[in-house]
Amino acid sequence: MKKYLFLILITALSVSARAQERLSLKQCIDYGLKHHRSTIVYRNDQDAAQFKAKEAKAAYLPTVNINGSIDDNLKVQQSVIPAGVFGPTDIKVAFTKKFNSNVVAQVDQTIFDQSLITGLKANKFAQQQAQLNSEQNDETIIYNISNAYYQIFVYRQQLALLQSNRETYQQQLNISKLQLEKGVAIESDVNKIQVNYNNTSSQILAAESDLELSQNQLKNVMGYSLSDTLQIQNFVPDEPAADQTQIMFRDFASFNAANRIDYRLSEVNIALLDIDQARIRATALPKLTAYAKYGYIGFGDKLNESISGLSDYSAVGIKLAIPVFDGFKRNAQYNQARIKQVNARENLKLDQETFHLEFDNARTKLIKAQSSLDNDKRNIGLAESVFKSTDLQYQKGVTGLTDWLNSQYSLKEAQSNYLNSLYNFLIAKIDLEKANGTLKTFHNSL
Repeated sequence: MKKYLFLILITALSVSARAQERLSLKQCIDYGLKHHRSTIVYRNDQDAAQFKAKEAKAAYLPTVNINGSIDDNLKVQQSVIPAGVFGPTDIKVAFTKKFNSNVVAQVDQTIFDQSLITGLKANKFAQQQAQLNSEQNDETIIYNISNAYYQIFVYRQQLALLQSNRETYQQQLNISKLQLEKGVAIESDVNKIQVNYNNTSSQILAAESDLELSQNQLKNVMGYSLSDTLQIQNFVPDEPAADQTQIMFRDFASFNAANRIDYRLSEVNIALLDIDQARIRATALPKLTAYAKYGYIGFGDKLNESISGLSDYSAVGIKLAIPVFDGFKRNAQYNQARIKQVNARENLKLDQETFHLEFDNARTKLIKAQSSLDNDKRNIGLAESVFKSTDLQYQKGVTGLTDWLNSQYSLKEAQSNYLNSLYNFLIAKIDLEKANGTLKTFHNSL
């Protein structure tokens, strides 16, 4: 009994330790890549592509079929022997009986079919397509998790600043109430501070709600159970100084569209269209097939006679099919495939230009976001300095409550601008990785 209690205790402690573990961004992404249900879907698509390749190969392997039939000729068909062969009049004669049965096993083997040979080349590209789709889904998971993770960080920062501001208002509210009791302050001043305190409390409630929603969003994009507790580490953002901006962008100096998975998917699609075009053209070539069959056949006026009197037969042969005219069907199919292939190449060129534009725009946004973040970071320092100075002057009676409230409002506005700039900077970084096709590299570098 003690042994079981010990095992239960160890298990409970282990579960508790896992529940209290704080996950980093990399750990969240690793979890999502492993547990998000979409990964199962794309993994199944890869398996389906392999089975599709086996299906295509099966067309060039032997096929074996066994067929059987029993016919009840309700009215036996008769043939006519013309007059003059066995007599002066036509003679009607039946060359079968009321019942006939037939069982035959046949093996067919394709010897030459160029359209099948050409089609087999598509197997490799179909598997590449499934693999690239899976990688693209991984990139989507990386991007979504990073976005949600950054949101949580910013909401935490916002909540901490709001709580700090509320404490400041609370301290000043306590002082003002004492001053009111002593008659050195008026009630309207106390009410002004109370209003700002209440507004900040409402903002805290809203921030707590936003934080909870963002945590649920992170769980969702990770494939994590919404009912389980998820703890993440306190994130320290990478904020390069202004003189390091050029270093940060050095790796993004040139753009290569081939880094983008959607570009490589388009290339695979063009290859598949090329193969389809060649396959349709190959249907104009002759097809050669060999076969062998062995069977039993029986006839009788009664059913049991047609079965008991079976006699065997066999045959081997070669079939040659030469397409001559199909009403221009093949030509129409070929031209459709040709036009699709031409359009796919033109769309690839358009996509390449679009991808380059996305990269340039993302790079510009990151540069602007970095500049804005540096400015707002300096500004929040100035606002804090101004508030400390105004607060000291207010305590000494040199300045009034209006100046104190204005400086506190300016500080809150500077904090809000900084948080917006910080979030925009973090998202701009991940957007640039996405536009450059390097989300996997970003994940591995964490």
